Amino acid sequence: MNIKSSQILVKEALSEITTISPERALEMSNNNECNLIDIRDAVELQKLGRVDNSFHISRGLLEFSIHPESAFVQKNNLDLNKEIVLFCAAGGRSALAVKTLKEMGFKKVSHIEGGFGSMSNSGFKVIK
Repeated sequence: MNIKSSQILVKEALSEITTISPERALEMSNNNECNLIDIRDAVELQKLGRVDNSFHISRGLLEFSIHPESAFVQKNNLDLNKEIVLFCAAGGRSALAVKTLKEMGFKKVSHIEGGFGSMSNSGFKVIK
């Protein structure tokens, strides 16, 4: 049996996806060039706060909620022509999620290096 570890899966994903710095993500967000999507669990948001101007879609619902015809996209008027920038707590889940969105057919999708931890130290406004 040859089961890959989560670390191997993340490493493989990182070789295939686009990773951006928190500073670049902040610049894109301030210029209204992206959709910031927080894929952390609701408990993490309650405990640590959420990033201003970000959307929340928990990792477990991402593929269902991000589809262009989904109620979430329609309700929030998500512009899927903009870059989709995902983040989680530290970058592992978001790396795997970006790979999945690419498999779905999304072209402009990336994730933030270091996740929420690095964002909160890079000028993003966190709402508690």
